[in-house]
Amino acid sequence: MHDVTLPLAGIKVIEICNVAAGPFCAMVLADLGADVIKIENPNGGDTLRSWPPHSGPDGNTFSENFASLNRNKRSVTLDLKQQTDREQAIVLAADADVLLENNRPGVLTRLGLGYEVLRQHNPRLIYCSISAYGQHGPRADEGGFDVTVQAISGIMSVTGEKDGAPVKAGVPISDFAAGLYGAFAICAQLRRVAETGEGVHIDVPMMGASLAIAALQVSEYFGSGKDPVKLGSAHPRNAPYQAFKARDDYFVMAAGTQNLWETACRLLNREELIADPRFSTTALRARNQAPLKETFEMTFSSFSAQELIDLLSRAGIPCSLINSYSRALSDPQSEHMGWANPIVLANGVHTKTLGFPLQFNGKTPGIRMTAPKLGQDQHIISDSQNQGGELTRPRARHKQPQ
Repeated sequence: MHDVTLPLAGIKVIEICNVAAGPFCAMVLADLGADVIKIENPNGGDTLRSWPPHSGPDGNTFSENFASLNRNKRSVTLDLKQQTDREQAIVLAADADVLLENNRPGVLTRLGLGYEVLRQHNPRLIYCSISAYGQHGPRADEGGFDVTVQAISGIMSVTGEKDGAPVKAGVPISDFAAGLYGAFAICAQLRRVAETGEGVHIDVPMMGASLAIAALQVSEYFGSGKDPVKLGSAHPRNAPYQAFKARDDYFVMAAGTQNLWETACRLLNREELIADPRFSTTALRARNQAPLKETFEMTFSSFSAQELIDLLSRAGIPCSLINSYSRALSDPQSEHMGWANPIVLANGVHTKTLGFPLQFNGKTPGIRMTAPKLGQDQHIISDSQNQGGELTRPRARHKQPQ
């Protein structure tokens, strides 16, 4: 399953990132074949290395959180506050296709590693900056994490139960949405650079990416002038389309078309609901979700969640148990697709990680390298010094403009 041509083979990426958005972006590129060299501070490296769970014996543990975002990469250590180390970073960037960073705006510029400096050494460089709010504007100097961006971008305002306290999405979607936008933009710009030889500075704001993936909620506000509200698991324009309580557990049913709605009513021996004026159209069902949920759950109380799944799925109605991650990973579809990959951590511990989820002609890019120990590829620095450490780009790899 892993014998696949890697579309980014031959592309060199320098990563100066911590924790999530940047490392995830770089890992997507690495999974697609890019040679990612991760520059870390010699004093502890990427702070994600300290995040549990840690596997291995005392004195030789390794963070599985770090491993999940840093496979297929190499690690070198440089103290970018030191002049000699900054010069070496410039040497690395001078021979790279991409530099990816997720520091606060201005940090690398003050260190002499900003885009305007590096483009003098490498005019073809794609310099991608991921930050909370973007490289300019009234909030540009503010720091941010996934939870604060989920809050300011509106995500938390539509997450959770109607009368409940504010909650964030259970996964760091602002971090990873920004990482995916960054990877997409880099891949797009690689084509342009190959044709023109001109590099570019990409500005990826987490807040903007979070607003962008909320296109339906944003358009609801633009179209109605009203703020979308929290609906729990329900949908503002579709019903029945949410979690319901059965006799023993919750499950999700999405009978989101007229045909599916009528089929569900017949399967559950509730044909009278089809003619009920409160539920006769999708719009009316969405408007009357509370009584619809109460009515359905009275019927569901006679069935186990699995019995309802079996009944509804046989009729083609989308439905599912609400899986824990252990159940999701052991689901037959997960096992068939091979998403959970065995890996050996850098300290020799055997574990698993979620691999690249896409396929190309039925094949999945594999894990070529486990996440590195801090500075384990320091020879890259020595090799560049042995080659003279010149602050120039030694080769041109773009097509000449027509």
